[in-house]
Amino acid sequence: MTLMWIALLPLAGMLVPMVTAGRGRRACSLATAVLPALALLLMLAQLPALSAGEALRVSVTWIPSLGLDLAFRLDGLSLLFNLLIMGIGLLILLYAHYYLSPEEPYGRFYAYLILFMASMVGIVMADNLILLWLYWELTSLSSFLLIGFWSHRSDARKGARMALTVTGAGGLALLAGLLLLGDMVGSYAMDDVLAGGEAILADPRYPIMLALVLLGAFTKSAQFPFQFWLPHAMAAPTPVSAYLHSATMVKAGIFLMARLHPAIAGSDLWSAVVSLVGMATMLYGAWFALVKTDLKGILAFSTVSHLGLITVLLGIGSPMAVLAALFHILNHATFKAALFMSAGIIDHETGTRELGRLGGLKRAMPVTALLTSVAGAAMAGVPLLNGFISKEMFFTETVETPVLAGLSWVLPVLATIGGILSVAYSLRLVHAVFFKPAKQGPPKAPHEPPWLMRAPVELLVALCVIVGLAPVLAEGLLGLAVEAVLGEPLAFHLAIWHGLNLPLAMSAIAIIAGVAAYWRHADLRHFHRGFGPVDARLVFEAALQRLGRWSERSLGRFDGGSLQRYMTWLLFASLLMGGLGLARMSGLTGALGNQPVDGVVLLGAALLVFGGIATAVTHRFRLISLIMLSVVGLVVSLTFARFSAPDLALTQLSVEVVTMILLMLALFFLPQKTPTESSNRRNLRDVVLAGALGLVVASLNYAVLTRDTTPISGFFLENSVPGGGGHNVVNVILVDFRGFDTLGEITVLALAGLAIFKLLNRLRVFMPHSDGEGRVWSPDRYPAILTSISMALLPLALLVSAFIFLRGHNEPGGGFIAGLVTAVALILLYMARGVEWAQQRLDFPYQPVAVAGVGIATLTGLGSWLFGYPFLTSSFGYFSLPLVGKFELATAMLFDLGVYLAVVGATLMILANLGKVTTPHRPAKEPSTASAPSPDSSKESS
Repeated sequence: MTLMWIALLPLAGMLVPMVTAGRGRRACSLATAVLPALALLLMLAQLPALSAGEALRVSVTWIPSLGLDLAFRLDGLSLLFNLLIMGIGLLILLYAHYYLSPEEPYGRFYAYLILFMASMVGIVMADNLILLWLYWELTSLSSFLLIGFWSHRSDARKGARMALTVTGAGGLALLAGLLLLGDMVGSYAMDDVLAGGEAILADPRYPIMLALVLLGAFTKSAQFPFQFWLPHAMAAPTPVSAYLHSATMVKAGIFLMARLHPAIAGSDLWSAVVSLVGMATMLYGAWFALVKTDLKGILAFSTVSHLGLITVLLGIGSPMAVLAALFHILNHATFKAALFMSAGIIDHETGTRELGRLGGLKRAMPVTALLTSVAGAAMAGVPLLNGFISKEMFFTETVETPVLAGLSWVLPVLATIGGILSVAYSLRLVHAVFFKPAKQGPPKAPHEPPWLMRAPVELLVALCVIVGLAPVLAEGLLGLAVEAVLGEPLAFHLAIWHGLNLPLAMSAIAIIAGVAAYWRHADLRHFHRGFGPVDARLVFEAALQRLGRWSERSLGRFDGGSLQRYMTWLLFASLLMGGLGLARMSGLTGALGNQPVDGVVLLGAALLVFGGIATAVTHRFRLISLIMLSVVGLVVSLTFARFSAPDLALTQLSVEVVTMILLMLALFFLPQKTPTESSNRRNLRDVVLAGALGLVVASLNYAVLTRDTTPISGFFLENSVPGGGGHNVVNVILVDFRGFDTLGEITVLALAGLAIFKLLNRLRVFMPHSDGEGRVWSPDRYPAILTSISMALLPLALLVSAFIFLRGHNEPGGGFIAGLVTAVALILLYMARGVEWAQQRLDFPYQPVAVAGVGIATLTGLGSWLFGYPFLTSSFGYFSLPLVGKFELATAMLFDLGVYLAVVGATLMILANLGKVTTPHRPAKEPSTASAPSPDSSKESS
């Protein structure tokens, strides 16, 4: 279970800053770092096992019918990424403590940051494709919150919206690709997928699957043509930019391609698409990094470029190319995080990030200048720094591993051009800020930041130097990661010097030509300005607006604003499809024939038909129509009882009572009679359409009921007692076999109750003093007979409710029915005594009751995990007590208790609050006794 703690501790850590924000920023920062640090230590404790060649796994069955397990793995690849995610994440927490001003909502910021960290940890440790996708989408949501943290700024809102739109769309494509991939393999377990590479490549659906998976990876990692969103994510605070662009979000797509490499790589299609897209991205990002004037803009486009470089290596796909890709992931994370934090320090201490207002900062900020220079040199690939070694490996692979037949020279040439641009923008970043004289001074006098704010940068820069001088120190970590990707160990040795060869010449050309390119930077910018300015954010917003206008015009062709027209077309389509199905049948009556019909059934059918027709005929008279509708509900309840479904009969009857009360409360504020709005022609059309559809539906039901089918009821009848411990099959289905559905339903019910309560809160509607005919309501607001009956029925109803609840597992009943009975009894008390009288005696809110119900049901399901069983697995046993005898106890009763509380709380939230929204309406020249007092103003005595 250690792996489970590694994955879930950061997720639990999201709650820490919310709780500790009130204790001050220092306490909040320290407390927030505790759980991620503990998760990191737990992971490092697994190093001996991983070094021995083990891949650690843990799995808990979650939703087996969907192939979704709560499964995590820790191997060399996830170890590498987790070190970056949690290690750099903790440094970012320290840096953010000094970067954010005390007035910022730092508690919320830390919560978003830890949520993002937990999402990335989940991605790299997921051992199930569907679980990976769930965490994938969580990164999109949490990054949206982080990028839009400064929501008062337009650029932040637009950047967050752009990132969510692009990565969210890619996430949907990825879901389709992963579902297809799992179907090709026959499992969503990661081991099965990684072992099925040959079958996947031979499957005719491989190109479609590959396109969908790569869409998800390319959108998340900002690969061409989806690179435009990443620079506009710079509207986020610099700690966010440093984290997202170095170790986390933009690396998610890279991780996905590395994780699935054994399964989906190895084809010519993979090599061509991934390599060319990566090369286009590398050159695009490098060029725009060279011409931007904003520090974070330069770093953002350089991130795009380096992500393209890693993608090229994964596209080449050779063992050494995979090693180079993983090595550059490690190197890029260190120097890019250091550079982003340095840019934040410069912005924090000078008040600007524009190169035109920066320059000559070496004297005022000598330490920051040294750190930035070293990190910039590592990004440029200068010898004796970590970036040089991985870039040399990149050049080597482009030379030695041809991807395009007959065009093997293309990748080395383009790689060299990318190296030239990388040297040029890195040199410009350092020289223009610290050494070149400024044209205009910054808004604030520059000075060095506090040491602890600079400490994360110093640590990362030290790693750049140490790995660059002694790359052998990274071999152990990289060896584990490469073995996890390739499935077998790879013999390699990292060294600074590989002799005089073509890759070294390419590096020399890149450095010399890069310096020359920076020297002629003015000419390059003049060339760039010749193409005209293009703001991707404005283009994206304009495209969204055009799409919205086009959607409105398209919808306007079909949307007439008439609900009747919508229903007509919907019913007509149903009629057409049902009629076509009937037309293909050779005979309507099946082999079973007709069941016997007696007088009781005929009477019930006649009442049902009469109630339905009467409801439609009297629809203009609301109260009469409501009474006719209640006749339909009552007959349906009796029908359930007649055909041996007492649980359904009790439920239907209880729901009918609650529904009638709700409709009467709502219709009280509407006219008692509505005017005629439909012509005779339309009425005829509706009658014909409804009659034809009813005939088709009845015919389909008749055809099904007269044919021999294999129902699923046999399974539940056989397994109700041995599997669920209950003789009431309906209740066992609700609380055990389909408990997940029930949990979802009560959650929706509680949310609906909370929403309605919020809508009705403080709402006051004028209560009419008379009906539509002018008759004044009775001044006897609370009749004595109703008051007396309610007081006698309440304890009896509560007793019946408890009886129904306790017997529900083996006899007709259960938490849902018992909850409705309790709610109806309490509503009767409200109706008989008034809202004010009832609330004085029921002095507790109903919202916590509904929430507690959902919470108890959820905890019941989670409790099964503690014993190693799937979510919502119930347990039962038989016990004996003196005088009581033998009896059964089942954990399903706790789940049923949650259902009961959720139903009671949600129902009373709706009905009790709907009954108190009135304000008395006293018209002029009307006796005071003519209008009934409102429930809130009645002053009845106890």
